[in-house]
Amino acid sequence: MMARGCCFRVLAALALAPLLCAQSTRTRDLALGKFLVASRDLEDPHFAHAVVLLVEYESDGVVGLVVNRRSTIPISRVLAMKAARGRRDPVYAGGPVELTGVMALAQLAEAPAEGGRVFNDVYLLRTEAPLAKAMGTPGGIFRVFLGYAGWTAAQLRRETETGSWFIFPADAGMVFDRDPGSLWDRLIERAESRFAWSAFSVVRRNSE
Repeated sequence: MMARGCCFRVLAALALAPLLCAQSTRTRDLALGKFLVASRDLEDPHFAHAVVLLVEYESDGVVGLVVNRRSTIPISRVLAMKAARGRRDPVYAGGPVELTGVMALAQLAEAPAEGGRVFNDVYLLRTEAPLAKAMGTPGGIFRVFLGYAGWTAAQLRRETETGSWFIFPADAGMVFDRDPGSLWDRLIERAESRFAWSAFSVVRRNSE
């Protein structure tokens, strides 16, 4: 009986291992190329159920893009550029700051001449030329955002310390997810599963 119980604990630990390392609430893990996942207790309506990709992280300022708020507006109505004509790809609401400003994220095989690497092969595009190239690439993967989220580094650390955000490593599959509306639900479930497992572990240790 004891052996069976030990086996269960090992298997449970192995099954939940990806969850344990998948997210954090430690401010030292805040960095470029990380996801911020809003906690259920976050009261700011601008970020309720938001998943934010940090695309710039400096001591004097942090910029993020909300990746799970797809609009019904096609980019052809937003971008006055030849490559966008007739395009029905929807724009995304990137955040509450500068709502008329446009940024884009693209997954590219080669680094663009103009653009900053966010993580792996995902780049932040702020100018027309690299975005037009991404649009013209067969099977090109990109997202266009109106507005962005902004903090000072100190402000974001405080919000994280008070439990507003969970920090996840970014993943291109989630940045360009086909079902962005369900992204927060999936990530918050991971975060809460991790803490449920941690609480269970504490209780188990105290009872042994």
